[in-house]
Amino acid sequence: MSTLALRLPEDLAKRLKNAAGARGVSVNKLITEISVQALAVHDTETRFKAMAAEAKTSAALAVLDRLDERPA
Repeated sequence: MSTLALRLPEDLAKRLKNAAGARGVSVNKLITEISVQALAVHDTETRFKAMAAEAKTSAALAVLDRLDERPA
């Protein structure tokens, strides 16, 4: 496990603390969950761009279809 120090504006830190409290988790757990979601989006975009560059349109469109099926 790694430790990462973040410098956040006070208002953002307060909002994160409130959001974590509302979910019943620690700020650390909330930031971990948010990070996982952000990386999933990044990985999907990277994969889509790689498929598009290789002209694998059917595979790229399949990725978009799966994204459309995701709950909001």
